[in-house]
Amino acid sequence: MSVSAPATQATQFWAVIPAAGIGRRMRSDIPKQYLPLAGRSVLAHSLRRISLHPAVVEIVVVLAKDDPYWTTQNLDQVARPVTTVVGGKERSDSVLNGLQALAGRAREDDWVLVHDAARPCVRVADIQRLIDECTQDAVGGLLAMPVRDTMKQADNEGRVATSVARERLWHALTPQMFRYHELVQALQKAQQQGVAVTDEAMAMELNGGHPRLVEGHSDNIKITRPEDLDLAAFYLQQQGERGLALFDDGMADGG
Repeated sequence: MSVSAPATQATQFWAVIPAAGIGRRMRSDIPKQYLPLAGRSVLAHSLRRISLHPAVVEIVVVLAKDDPYWTTQNLDQVARPVTTVVGGKERSDSVLNGLQALAGRAREDDWVLVHDAARPCVRVADIQRLIDECTQDAVGGLLAMPVRDTMKQADNEGRVATSVARERLWHALTPQMFRYHELVQALQKAQQQGVAVTDEAMAMELNGGHPRLVEGHSDNIKITRPEDLDLAAFYLQQQGERGLALFDDGMADGG
């Protein structure tokens, strides 16, 4: 697809954060997004990072039905209005519910940034880079990191079937940023076809789009296993105020 015309002044940026998951691999009694991290919950950190970008007008948080933890959250450092909505069975269903909560307010050509609830270390400067590189793109894009390690494909017995060349392979991160109407269409199409999409970029691909890859930082980790909490705490400490800055100050990568 070709590059589109610049966005109009009326174009707005919204954020959707799916937070309805359980996170079984954390082996915790509470969902991973509510686990404590550096004085706040994982989710509170993720919300704060997204809210600090001045272009974001509102954040929709998608929760599990009868979520008992949300009302206990300290959101005093979240700088944008937050709306909540109940999620669905799969992540893609939850994101679609979040988008539908914006119906009647978000314009078709508005941008939506979808960010994982369990990515508390995303740098605000990386969000800015994503917006800078994708606002005039016809499709949109996502933060990502080039694969650095040798990749192996396993067989059914847990043995190496083949080695996969890492050239042109990327780790998909979030936020992922797409036009409101096009993302709704893509997720609805995947839902109708019974395709389990694992991120928004995959839905856009199935709908014929080729999202732009925008290189971020490796400290934008997703909390998945217990040891990730200690690593995230380290990254937050190393980033300090630099992680909250709108523009990269040129310091060394803390990831």
